[in-house]
Amino acid sequence: MASYFEEHDCEPTDPEQEARTNMLLELARWMAEAGRSLFNTMDIGGLGLVVDWDHHLPPPAAKTVVENLPRTVIRGSQSELKCPVCLLEFEEEETAIEMPCHHFFHSNCILPWLNKTNSCPLCRHELPTDDDTYEEHRRDKARKQQQKHRLENLHGAMYT
Repeated sequence: MASYFEEHDCEPTDPEQEARTNMLLELARWMAEAGRSLFNTMDIGGLGLVVDWDHHLPPPAAKTVVENLPRTVIRGSQSELKCPVCLLEFEEEETAIEMPCHHFFHSNCILPWLNKTNSCPLCRHELPTDDDTYEEHRRDKARKQQQKHRLENLHGAMYT
């Protein structure tokens, strides 16, 4: 009687190689499934590259926005303010950068931060970016939040 391998004209596989192959296949299946169900994804430039913005730092703030942030001269009543990054008090007549959320920072504290990410380090208020895919993600997230809010209000209105 012929063996299974002779009958099917194949060679037995190396058990260790087969285990590695099966683990890689399982990992690929898991990643594909996670990509469909867990990730809020964006296709970058139609290349099939996926970015999960909810689990990565946002891109840097737009350069024009950063350049146009208001500079405020610290006056007597504001001299007790501290920069939230370095925790040093602002000196009288010192110029500070004011974020749209009205937090004040030393320029050498906030500018490196905004070159890495687009949010206030204190309250996470986001500035616009130059990244189109991230901006689309923000708009989509805002639409979903508005829809959720409308549904909650509708549900509440039904029972009052």
